[in-house]
Amino acid sequence: MTPSRSSSPEELTSRSAQQRAFAAHEALGQGDSLDGNLRRIVRDSWLRSLTHLPDPDAVAASLFYSEDELEAYRQSHPLAAVMPVINRLLVQPSADSGLLVAVGDENGRLLWVDGDRELRRRAEGMLFVAGADWSEAAVGTSAPGTALALGASVQIAGAEHFSPQVHPWSCTAVPLHDPDSGTVLGVVDITGTSDAVAANTLSLVEATVAAAEAQLSIHRLQSRLPKARRAPVPPKSSVLYRDSLQILGTDHGVVHVGGRSIQLSLRHAELLALLALHPTGVTAEQLALMAYPEHASGTTVRAEMLRLRKVLAKHGGSLVPSSRPYRLPTDLVVDAVQVLNYLHRGAHRLALGIYRGPVLPRSQAPAILRLRSEISTLLREAVLNDAAPDALLQYLQLPEAEYDVGAWTTALKLLPARSPRRAAVVAHLEWMDRELGIEVGIAEPDVPGRA
Repeated sequence: MTPSRSSSPEELTSRSAQQRAFAAHEALGQGDSLDGNLRRIVRDSWLRSLTHLPDPDAVAASLFYSEDELEAYRQSHPLAAVMPVINRLLVQPSADSGLLVAVGDENGRLLWVDGDRELRRRAEGMLFVAGADWSEAAVGTSAPGTALALGASVQIAGAEHFSPQVHPWSCTAVPLHDPDSGTVLGVVDITGTSDAVAANTLSLVEATVAAAEAQLSIHRLQSRLPKARRAPVPPKSSVLYRDSLQILGTDHGVVHVGGRSIQLSLRHAELLALLALHPTGVTAEQLALMAYPEHASGTTVRAEMLRLRKVLAKHGGSLVPSSRPYRLPTDLVVDAVQVLNYLHRGAHRLALGIYRGPVLPRSQAPAILRLRSEISTLLREAVLNDAAPDALLQYLQLPEAEYDVGAWTTALKLLPARSPRRAAVVAHLEWMDRELGIEVGIAEPDVPGRA
C-alpha cells in the first residue's frame, strides 16, 4: 500500500506545518483560499468534507449503533475473524504506550476501540468510541475516514483534522481489503499524540493489515478443504465472508456466498442485482419493467425467478429470494453499488480502485443501463476534475477509455514534458489520429528554456 502523504512524520507535526494548518482554518472561516497552507490530500479532504459539513466548528461524531446492535453487527462482520491478529500485533503493545487502536467497517463506523486506558477516557470526550461514525461525511478529515475515501494509507496530524475538536490528536490509518473480491472491508487506525504519525507507526499498521488479510485468506482456504483435510477453524466461521455480487466488467456476474463463487447467467445477474438494489422488495411487474427492454409479463419474470431460486438453492440457499414481493433474505454487497456510493461520497480514488469496467456491458435491462451510465459518467467526471496524473493514467487503462480523446489529451497536458509516461500517451493519441481518423491535435509540450 502506498501511503497518501508527501511529508515526513517530523514535518507533519512540526511547528511550521501546524501553523499552516491553523492558518488554513482561519482562511476557511474568512472564506479565503486554502491553497498553500495544506498538503494536497488534506486540502482535497477538507473540500470533500465541506460538501457535507459547512461549519467545521459544529462538527461532532454521533453514535451509529446501540450497544446491543453494535455487538450483533461486529460479530457478523468479516473483520471479527481477524481481530485476534490485530489484538496481538497492535492492541496489546499499545496498552500502555499512549496510543489507541481503532478498527472500523467499510463505511467508517468504528467497531472496536482499544489501547491505552487513559487515552480511551480522553477520546470519549470527542466520541471516538465503538459504535460511532468517523467517516468523512460525518466528522470531516481524519485518518480512518480519509483512508477509506482514498483507499490508501493516510496520516493526519493535529490541526490537519477538519474538526477543531480533534486538533490535539494525530492518527494513522490503513484500509483492509477482502482477499477474494478486493472490496474494502474496513480500516485499521492508530490514534494518539505525535507518536501516532511516526514512520514506524505507519509501517506497523500496514504490516498488521497485511497479516490480517493473509490470515483471512488462510481461513477461507481451510474452509474450502474437504472435512478430512481441514484444520480446526474458529467458531462462527461464517463471519469470514460477506455475500457479494460482482457485475462490473463482466457479462455473466459472479456471486460470492458462504465461501463459494457462483457464475450466473446475464439474466440472473440482472435480477439478483436489481433485488440487491431494492432491499425492501419488488413485485414481478416492477421487475419486468426494470429488467426487460421489451414488454414482459409478470408470468415471464416469475418463471425466471423460479430458475434463479433453484440455482441459488444448490449452493446453501442463504440468498434464495422470498416472494410476494421478491426480496433477498440478507444484505448483498454489489461491487457496482459500492463504487457508486464511493463516488457520491467524493471518494473517487477508492471507486477507481475497485472499478473493473462497465456494469454488465451486454445488458439491455433499462435499470442496468441507467446504473451503468451513471457510474461511468460520474467516474469519468471525478477523475478528470481531480486532474491528478496517477488517477487519470489508471482510468485510461479501462476499456471504456480507449477512444476517450478528452481523457487522453487531458493526460498529455498534465504530464510533465520529461515524464517517462508521456510517450505512451502520445503514442496512443497518434494511433487514434492515424488508425481511427480521430483528430486529436497533439500539442508540443512547453519545455523550459526553449525559445
